[in-house]
Order: sequence, then C-alpha cells, then structure tokens
Amino acid sequence: MNRIPPVTQALLIAMAVVFFLQSVMGDAAFANFMLWPWGDFPAGTDADGLPVTIGFMPWQLVTYAFLHGSMGHLFFNALALFQFGSRLEDVWGPKRYALFFFVCAAGAGLCQLLVLGWMYDPAVGPIPTIGASGGVFGLLLGYGMLFPRDRVMLLIPPIPMSARTLVIVFGLIELFLGVTGTQAGVAHFAHLGGLLFGWLLIRYWRGQPPFSKRKPPPPRFRVVN
Repeated sequence: MNRIPPVTQALLIAMAVVFFLQSVMGDAAFANFMLWPWGDFPAGTDADGLPVTIGFMPWQLVTYAFLHGSMGHLFFNALALFQFGSRLEDVWGPKRYALFFFVCAAGAGLCQLLVLGWMYDPAVGPIPTIGASGGVFGLLLGYGMLFPRDRVMLLIPPIPMSARTLVIVFGLIELFLGVTGTQAGVAHFAHLGGLLFGWLLIRYWRGQPPFSKRKPPPPRFRVVN
C-alpha cells in the first residue's frame, strides 16, 4: 500500500468523519456550512427541505468542500484526492499543497456563487453547493501540468490517456454540461472554477503570464577609493 502524505490523509479522514456525522445527524444540521448563494432570502426551506437561515457566509467557501451528498460523491472525490493529491503533495510539500487545494476549493466556490447569482430562479429558491469536487479538479489540473505525459486510466469507460489529455477532456465535458444544463444538480461551474484557479496559482508560482516575473534585484557595486 502506498504511503498517504499527511495533508492528503488529513483531508480524507476529515471528509469521511463529516460524511459519517451527516449520516447520523442529517444534512440539516450542517446547512450553515454548505455554500449558499449571495443575497437575502426569506426564512424557510429550499427545494430539498434544508433550512435557509443565514445565506452566504465567508467560511462556507471552505466548509462546503468537506460535505458530500452521497457515498458515491464522497468515494470518487476521495479516490481522485488520493490518486492526484498524494503525488502533488510529495512534490510541493504539505504547506504549498494545502494552500493549493484550499485556493482551488475557494475559487471553485466563488465561480459557483457567480453562476448561481446570475441564474437564480425565485420559483426554485436558493440551492446550496457541497463537495470537494472543485478542489479535486484543481488537483487534477495541477497533476496535468506537472506530469503531463503520465498515463492515467479512466474508470468509466476504462480508457488510458495522458494526464494532459485527461485534463482537457474533463474541462471540455464540464464546460459543455455547464453551458447546456444537460446534467442538472451538478456544480459544473465549480469544477471549472477549480481548474481555473489551479491554473492561475501555478502560473503565479512560475512567474508566467498573466503574472509578471519577479525582477532580479539590481547588482550591488562596491565603491573602491
């Protein structure tokens, strides 16, 4: 069995524990930790019967990533977190890796908030977002950028491809599904947001456009009398 690096291990344990608590206490107990759209909404319940009490709060950009809607939802996110996150943590180290994951998760949440605000339907009511998928898509993007030629295998269907191709394929699928609304109930724009913020953060670390490279310090001259 491969060693699981500490941050990846902590994330996996936290998600499993929170999912167990959801199963025992019910989703309503965690409603304030889900990602709710911006705006003032009347007190009541959403389409799934969850209480709408506070709407969006800043901490939700982190906490929503630890909540999941089903065992399958948790399993596939945990599998991707283990498969891609472990390798990235070994390369980047715990601090940079943790920063990357949470930036991608929060960035995915921001993109989802923008889309939910734009597409809000009063007849349906506010819909919360949960799941680590945005952060996981960021890890997928990071893996594809660091190890573009690594061979990976899709589960469904079982097709081998390079990591770079996998990122492109998933990105195009998410864009298509998000724009067309073909697969309702899935936060496709959060997934795209995770890809976007992962790409931006890596470009920033590398000093690549749209971020300018750090200029080297001017040479120091010693005055000789």
